[in-house]
Amino acid sequence: MSPTKDELQEEAILVLAPTGRDAVLTVSVLVEHGFRTVTCPDIGVLCQELDAGAGAVLLAEEALAPPGSRCLVEALRKQPPWSDLPLVVFSSGDPSTAASRLTLAATVPLGNVMLLDRPVRIIALVSALRSALRARRRQYEVRDLLARLGRSVDDRDRFLALLGHELRNPLSVIVIGVELLARTAGRDDGARRRYEAIVRQTRHLAHLVDALLDVSRVTSGRMHLTKEPVDLVALVERCVDAASTAIEAQGLDLEVSAGPEPIVITGDGMRLEQVVSNLLTNATKYTPSGGRIRISVTCTGGRAAIAVEDTGVGIAPELRAHIFEPFTQVESSLDRARGGMGLGLSVVRSLVELHGGTVEATSPGLGLGSRFTVTLPLSAGAPAPGAPRPEAPAAPAAAARRVVVIEDNADLRESLRLLLELSGHHVNFAADGLTGVATVLAEKPDAVLVDIGLPGIDGYQVARALRAALGDRVFLAALTGYGQPEDKRRSRAAGFDAHLTKPVEIDVVERLLAAVPRQGA
Repeated sequence: MSPTKDELQEEAILVLAPTGRDAVLTVSVLVEHGFRTVTCPDIGVLCQELDAGAGAVLLAEEALAPPGSRCLVEALRKQPPWSDLPLVVFSSGDPSTAASRLTLAATVPLGNVMLLDRPVRIIALVSALRSALRARRRQYEVRDLLARLGRSVDDRDRFLALLGHELRNPLSVIVIGVELLARTAGRDDGARRRYEAIVRQTRHLAHLVDALLDVSRVTSGRMHLTKEPVDLVALVERCVDAASTAIEAQGLDLEVSAGPEPIVITGDGMRLEQVVSNLLTNATKYTPSGGRIRISVTCTGGRAAIAVEDTGVGIAPELRAHIFEPFTQVESSLDRARGGMGLGLSVVRSLVELHGGTVEATSPGLGLGSRFTVTLPLSAGAPAPGAPRPEAPAAPAAAARRVVVIEDNADLRESLRLLLELSGHHVNFAADGLTGVATVLAEKPDAVLVDIGLPGIDGYQVARALRAALGDRVFLAALTGYGQPEDKRRSRAAGFDAHLTKPVEIDVVERLLAAVPRQGA
């Protein structure tokens, strides 16, 4: 197969000789020996040609006089990490001359430079350029390998995201089915405990996939932040609210220490919620029943601090230095009993460092609890202490709502319908996006739960269509197997009021519906 234009350019020798005649003679010799050449009339053209690619550069030392050398240095600085373009320079070879001293000084910042003394022997020139091209081909091999690795990382991330999504539909059916059984179990406490254990373990399975995906993105440098002003006090309150059910189920006391004034930083709110949630999950997992968790938010010296303390199993001194490394766990028998792969704290450290912060773990020793402290720089324009945050309006009391569920998975759709009706809500449903839009427009419900991966039109298109037709007169919640912060941002941009990640937490759904105003009320 013939080489492509780009491949030919990558093998080209860019030639810049001091006079037109020298350039013609040099190119003639090189072509005779099988090299592909591109003649450059001046250093500016040569620097432009570098953008198109080159195998090596051949030039005379006269071309390195300022400002030519500055142009070349700047062009070489723009090389990607894998690239170290070879330069072959014709030199007078006499260190006593000003030109040679200038050449030596100019080649220092250029990197990969070979000097050939004049008069140049043809055999030496040909040998030097063949060596340069051989080295350049090695660089291209590294480039191609990095590209293949990058594609492999993309494939891995897509696989993990798809795995998480595909697992969540059956997990949702299991969780909701067990919840239905638990609610109809009457006073059988033993059955209820068994049902709750099934729910905990199915949620744990979904969290493991999320953790793998996060670590994959962090280690490949593909974790991107969307920064905006974030009130850490309000953020911690949201995380505590989300974690309270699991903490209570573990039989733990929770203490929250935060003043009424906002503590504002510039960061990615969803990723910071992930940091705090991971720390609370970690504390819950490693604190025995009857223990205590304390979370505090403070600021001093231009930095905010979030500290999570527990009275749990603690950290052995030899593990403290490695606790934030991937797959590092506390004493293995303890950790295996609680589940987990040792990924949560690794993600915490990476996210905190992306925000310009630090995280520290301290513990008096095994059995004596632990403390994790995250510090983050305050925003330059953060409100001064003493400016109280507005009080959040109290959620209205729970009452029956009219709900439309748009979900193509029949088992999940039916399970949700039964559970919502058991809670007193009036439920209608649709199995695809177009039917869902028509149903909502006809029924005018209070709230709509929308799966994202729908046949016909997807959930994002459903949300945009309903917003265009009804404005803010209906509450829209995305119901999806994709739960990364990027997915939540996308659903918010499409017009959703809430993003529920499967397997959906029934308590969260009921709290959301309780806060939704009834149409016509």
